[in-house]
Amino acid sequence: MKQVFAALLSASFLLSPFVVSHASADDFHRPPVVEKKVIVEKTVVRPHWKKGYRINASERRRLHDVNDYHRYRLTPPPHGYRWVRADKDFLLIGVTSGVISSVIVGR
Repeated sequence: MKQVFAALLSASFLLSPFVVSHASADDFHRPPVVEKKVIVEKTVVRPHWKKGYRINASERRRLHDVNDYHRYRLTPPPHGYRWVRADKDFLLIGVTSGVISSVIVGR
């Protein structure tokens, strides 16, 4: 009985490197794990413009001037004001101050 146990014990010591090498060879066949960093850029969107709100210079650069205001059925802007478009909204803002004097939503 002791001889059988000793033979099995020695066989397990002799076969253990083959099992380990086979397991490590399987690691090379697996696709590499790639960790991705997701960077979310947040933009500030003003969904509701309010009369009297002052638009700063960086926001004014993103707005589009409306030169053909008759096309959108807008009245001609008074002297010192201009129509700008912010998404679907039209804003009448002062040229020098940037204060919103009128808001027309979603035309």
